[in-house]
Amino acid sequence: MLDTEQLRASIRTVPDFPKPGIQFRDISTLLANPAALHTSVTLLAREVRSSGATLVAGMEARGFIFGAAVAIEAGVGFVPIRKPGKLPVETIGVDYALEYGSDRLEIDPGAIDPGDKVALVDDLIATGGTALAATQLVRMTSADVATALFVVDLPDLGGATRLRNAGISVTSLLSFEGE
Repeated sequence: MLDTEQLRASIRTVPDFPKPGIQFRDISTLLANPAALHTSVTLLAREVRSSGATLVAGMEARGFIFGAAVAIEAGVGFVPIRKPGKLPVETIGVDYALEYGSDRLEIDPGAIDPGDKVALVDDLIATGGTALAATQLVRMTSADVATALFVVDLPDLGGATRLRNAGISVTSLLSFEGE
């Protein structure tokens, strides 16, 4: 397994994307590095097991990559949290605000049983809007969010704090502060 600095080095920083002044943290280089991917999945799965989660839910789209792999490693099921119109059954959904506009997430309510303990998994936590919307969806099914897990936290944007203020335990493997 890689240590934290090796894992950090596997993430490419792209300056001035999508606009000047933004340091974009590109996880595609982590995904292409088998040792970094394995380390990320192993560490996140360890958190799933210690939380007592019975399911992993991943937010579209990069949360699918990590979420499904983490669910397999942790020995639990996986539930996709989708963009609108992607599921062939009746869904429940939540609209949420983005920095410039709004978006919507949906799930198949039959995929989560009341009382399930769900670990939310995504690649990155920034402002927390997507994770908070996913939390709301999970709670609408009468399940509980056991924890929220991310590969990268951008703490200056406050998303992890917003989740903690909503009563959710948050763990990130890496943090990129002030950058």
